[in-house]
Amino acid sequence: MRHFNSLENLDQLGSAQKTRLNAVTQRFAFRSNEYYLSLIDWDDPLDPIRRIIIPSLDELRDGGRMDPSDEHSYTVLPGLEHKYNSTALLLVSNACEGICRYCFRKRVFIRPQKETLNDLDAAIEYIGAHTEITNVLLTGGDPLVLPTARLSHIIGKLRGIEHVQIIRIGSRVPVFNPFRILDDPTLADLLDKYSLPSKKIYIMTHFCHPRELTETAIRAVTILQKAGAIITNQCPLIRGVNDDPAALAELLRKASFAGIVPYYLFQCRPALGNYAYTVPIEEGYHIQEAAKAMVSGLAKRIRFVMSHSTGKIQILAVTDEHAIFKYHRAANDEDSGKVLICRSNPAARWLEDYEECSPDRYDPDVCGLEDHN
Repeated sequence: MRHFNSLENLDQLGSAQKTRLNAVTQRFAFRSNEYYLSLIDWDDPLDPIRRIIIPSLDELRDGGRMDPSDEHSYTVLPGLEHKYNSTALLLVSNACEGICRYCFRKRVFIRPQKETLNDLDAAIEYIGAHTEITNVLLTGGDPLVLPTARLSHIIGKLRGIEHVQIIRIGSRVPVFNPFRILDDPTLADLLDKYSLPSKKIYIMTHFCHPRELTETAIRAVTILQKAGAIITNQCPLIRGVNDDPAALAELLRKASFAGIVPYYLFQCRPALGNYAYTVPIEEGYHIQEAAKAMVSGLAKRIRFVMSHSTGKIQILAVTDEHAIFKYHRAANDEDSGKVLICRSNPAARWLEDYEECSPDRYDPDVCGLEDHN
């Protein structure tokens, strides 16, 4: 498997294209491999797989933040976050098989030593001391790029903590390089050992477009399933990739056929360089509703959410006058289930773009509601 950290060796791009895009790669890293690049229709300049992995001058557009969900606010020590009461997050890797152009953690590839876990024992001590933590998410980067022995060491440490029930692994490896799974039987052995009947390992895949669900990728997923892991899928809604209801419906449908549970559809975070990849929230709501109308109940289990600094906020409904949100999971437990009713803003891409119609700030001119009191 050839890997590419530079555009120079991509024969599919002309020299003029490479020269123009060098300004992007000097700011935001490029990484891919020959398997994933083979999925691109190079004759189509708007190919969605190309859009996912090949740099674009759109990334140099001003705006966005390095840490759009304020992960630093919940960081206990480098690489360990504790935002939600029962969940801890470990950034165990600063590497990926491929770097998505809309990645919300670009900072991990810019300042890896500051962002990723460098003291596993301290993290294990913290999690062990906090008995409310029942879920641990391994993320990065991508945990599955780690050598299996290293991953086994981390998971073994976590399995030694009685109150940790679920271990989650967020990964694009089944998408970018399924051969990592197919060619390493020790990875399946690891899952078989540590994914227990009442303490499962979940692998959160990130298939973003139906063409990524190749026969090879599905064979890799099947190995993970047979080893005892529960496979779910989450992905952002991306302009030019899956913002077409038919494409999104096919993704949900194919995932459900393969036993991959559709989990979250994320509003693309306002990270540095991401604006051109985002879809306005209300347009996104209608796209996912149109897609869900085309599939069965098992395929429409996604929730359309924002991973906001204050919590995971579900986009519940959109009307001509309002956008309605609910805290699916709040950083402050008291806000869990809280509903926000906001004045419609078709251009809004994040919660701060809305004005809330709350009972203590009632203004019929803002909220467009009749006063029944």
